[in-house]
Amino acid sequence: MNNLFPIFLKLDNDDLHLLIVGGGYVGLEKIEAVLGNSPEATITLVAPEIRDEIRGIAAQKPNVNLVFRPFEDSDLDHKDLVIVATNNREENKRIKRVARARHLLCNVADTPDECDFYLSSIVKKGNLKVAISTNGMSPTLAKRLREVLTEALPDDLETAMEQLKAVRDQLRGDFEYKVQELNRITEVLIKEATRSQSGKATE
Repeated sequence: MNNLFPIFLKLDNDDLHLLIVGGGYVGLEKIEAVLGNSPEATITLVAPEIRDEIRGIAAQKPNVNLVFRPFEDSDLDHKDLVIVATNNREENKRIKRVARARHLLCNVADTPDECDFYLSSIVKKGNLKVAISTNGMSPTLAKRLREVLTEALPDDLETAMEQLKAVRDQLRGDFEYKVQELNRITEVLIKEATRSQSGKATE
């Protein structure tokens, strides 16, 4: 069973500070994933050697700070989340233990058993985001599902969300009434969208 609890973090909030340990290809993947969703996230990346691509990102992003040296335990000071992406598995596990002792949530790349959280595959359509998790079993499958959903979801969802927000803002009554009305409206929209997609499939 997948017992993960999905949340969306406001990493653009200046009060949250992410530490990435590792400046290789995996570190590059992680920083791109974070900035692709939270462009203003405050990030410190620590590694003795850092790929040119990461340096290029940092040159364009004042919210990304690069530290060119091996990890030190003090790098965890004043951090809120940690992503560990070095090529030294034993050091990765050690960093995780130190982070846990400080009550910091930690993701250890390619080591699901050492992770407190996973980075999901993300489907984005305007303000809509869908996070996909396979509970660490198959990131490749999650990526393929992301491609399928990105293709399947209509491009005009942003317009529908704006219209629903306007309806919500105009509704009068208590919370329960508003929820019932929005459920009724969205049920109609989903049925119409399903019929539309079915029609396209048979053309």
